[in-house]
Amino acid sequence: MVRTRRKNDTESLFRACIKEVVTPPPDLTVSEWADMYRRLSSESSAEPGQWRTSRAPYQKEILDAVNDPELEKIIIMASAQVGKTELLLNAIGYHIDYDPAHILLVQPTVDLAKAFSKERLSPMLRDSPTLKSKVSDVKSRDSGNTTLQKTFPGGYIALGGANAPSGLASRPIRILLADEVDRFPISAGSEGDPLSLAEKRTNNFHNKKKIFVSTPTIHGVSRIEKEFNNSSMEQYNLPCPTCKEYQPLKWGQIVFETVTMRCKYCGYSHNQYEWKQQQGIWVSENSDHNPKTRGFHLNELLSPWRKWEEIIHDFKEAKKNGMESYKVWVNTSLGETWKQKGTGVSNDTLLERRAPYNCEVPNDVVVLTAGVDVQDNRLEYEIVGWGVGKQSWGIKYGVILGDPGQDYVWNELDKVLFKNYERHDGQQLQIATTCIDSGGHHTKKVYAYCSDREINRVWAIKGRGEDGTPFIKIPKKRNDASAYLFIIGVDVGKDELVSRLKAKPEQNGYCHFPSDPEKGYDEEYFNGLTAEHKVKRVLKDGKTVFKWELKKSGARNEPFDLRNYASAALEIYNPNLEKLKEFLSEPQETQVVIPKKRVKKRRKIVSKGIK
Repeated sequence: MVRTRRKNDTESLFRACIKEVVTPPPDLTVSEWADMYRRLSSESSAEPGQWRTSRAPYQKEILDAVNDPELEKIIIMASAQVGKTELLLNAIGYHIDYDPAHILLVQPTVDLAKAFSKERLSPMLRDSPTLKSKVSDVKSRDSGNTTLQKTFPGGYIALGGANAPSGLASRPIRILLADEVDRFPISAGSEGDPLSLAEKRTNNFHNKKKIFVSTPTIHGVSRIEKEFNNSSMEQYNLPCPTCKEYQPLKWGQIVFETVTMRCKYCGYSHNQYEWKQQQGIWVSENSDHNPKTRGFHLNELLSPWRKWEEIIHDFKEAKKNGMESYKVWVNTSLGETWKQKGTGVSNDTLLERRAPYNCEVPNDVVVLTAGVDVQDNRLEYEIVGWGVGKQSWGIKYGVILGDPGQDYVWNELDKVLFKNYERHDGQQLQIATTCIDSGGHHTKKVYAYCSDREINRVWAIKGRGEDGTPFIKIPKKRNDASAYLFIIGVDVGKDELVSRLKAKPEQNGYCHFPSDPEKGYDEEYFNGLTAEHKVKRVLKDGKTVFKWELKKSGARNEPFDLRNYASAALEIYNPNLEKLKEFLSEPQETQVVIPKKRVKKRRKIVSKGIK
């Protein structure tokens, strides 16, 4: 009797073990897996806790497309605030837990890849129990994990930057995830297009999957737009609460006064809650597409985390702040590419704008910055005044003739940069920050000059026109000449500058110019300020780019460059223009140069990251 009971117990235990080991897991899609096992982390989500696909229903079909064996590529062209990063994280979590594979996630840069790993991936692995049990903590001994690679049973996830070719062309991978592809550089070093380079790593797998995600940028240049146009080009359609006709949420149908959207069929208007409570469907707008590629477009009007009132407010602010702000809004709110209009600015329009100041500095100016260009036989400079809303006033455009290899030329520049400039109300301002171009034949002289005057915030700069270069890149340490060298994304600056030159008087960024002859703003200056235009070019590899080029061969563009350098100086200094206006509006016992308290505070900001 006892032996029979023990035998039965042993058989039951054996059957239980076999069932645990042999029985396949339930057949789950990515959205079902996320609803069961994904936990949102408090530091990376405004709504921490259990993931719910129903919170944003349009995400379900995108997630489940990952499970379609017929699909090879998924394209997501989207605005901000629609959860596109969470879609990638869910795909990662699913493959770690449920369908182990070799995964590569590519960010625009290695630094962004590291930030994604620390701020988004690691919290998900930590807070989702099923993932935590499979991926060892990076700090544990012999975990086999680093910031840029994490292993798990049956696979690994590697993270890399599109700017580092070594991370894109080594081991084969089955799952390729590419985030913000429109911010990828044109080439990964000398290896060519980083996205194509990463795609080649999937060639050995019949069941490969590639997911490309990005907010779009410029029409004709945007990577994600090109991929989307070769896909099914799907829009999320919702039925009108009145007539039940399906349609996407379109900005052109939004009624500002009532914060509603008008149905394009019956004409009735409904608010966002009435529209979004309807059951939507994805509808393809491209019947002649590669059947292995699905593309999804999302804009902020669909987002459960954005109110239409907020989107309308952002639109009005963007229009007020000028063309560059509006361009960003189109990209990040509508999820659409920006179509370039026009090639530059007319010098005649700017000449007619000039007006007499009848003073050295108008009262609306609260900060002065300067840009200096170094030529073989002269220094050219511009001093620019800045006010609230980054309105600007040309204060002085000048030339110092002489060999920049000689000290006397730089001594003359000292007289320009370190004098007091008087406002109409009698208050004195000094130049807060100066940027000097170091890219010519007198680089060492520029470094020495700036190094000796860094306490006065005189910085050496070097322009860089490559795609993806930010306007300001703050150096972390001095170079070999003991100078801090700031890298300036000149194309970004030129885009913003042209936007400001086109601004209307009531808009932020409007540019004022003096007619006072001694200030140097003559016809030759405006010819130089408008000497460049942005043109579309097709590279040898077939890629399309937009480049700033001279309108006429041999034209002088120093005024355009100098205003760009003075604008960079403002961004480096980064003052609170509203506070400075309040400060300078208060009665002063003595004439003020720059408030000492604010200068001290700004030095801390500028020095951030500088040893």
